[in-house]
Amino acid sequence: MLMEYKGNVTVKIDGIAASAASVVAMAGSTVEISPLGMLMIHNPMTVSIGDTHEMERTITFLAEIKESIINAYEIKTGLSRAKISRLMDAETWMNAKKAVELGFADSVLYADVQRPMTDTADGLIFSRAAVTNSLLSKFGRETHNVDAEPFKKRLFSISH
Repeated sequence: MLMEYKGNVTVKIDGIAASAASVVAMAGSTVEISPLGMLMIHNPMTVSIGDTHEMERTITFLAEIKESIINAYEIKTGLSRAKISRLMDAETWMNAKKAVELGFADSVLYADVQRPMTDTADGLIFSRAAVTNSLLSKFGRETHNVDAEPFKKRLFSISH
């Protein structure tokens, strides 16, 4: 409905636009995000009960919802569907600079117009999957039972 509006729609993210709120934000003609703002995208989720047929229907349903959400992100960002899907798979959190860099937002609110944002290295992207994979790579993926005691000892020796 926002995209059908004849005038311009400015979406201002002054806090967190996470999950479905990030999808709604994509409908703006212009998306502005606070320097303190965050935007988060992830795969759709649901709760389902039933037999294997019901679970298969739920999987199909979630896959269709994901494709629909990717449509909204793709229209706004111009990113490839594969890249958007990977960002969603990883549950990606973006600060204002990264949201602009990736095209989820058009500008940072209150940014000094005289100083254009050219330094993209300041953008932050947090991926729960990347952090988990990084930690798992320390053990080797085939290791599932890891003794946590040596890590606890090191952690407590650092904090004291």
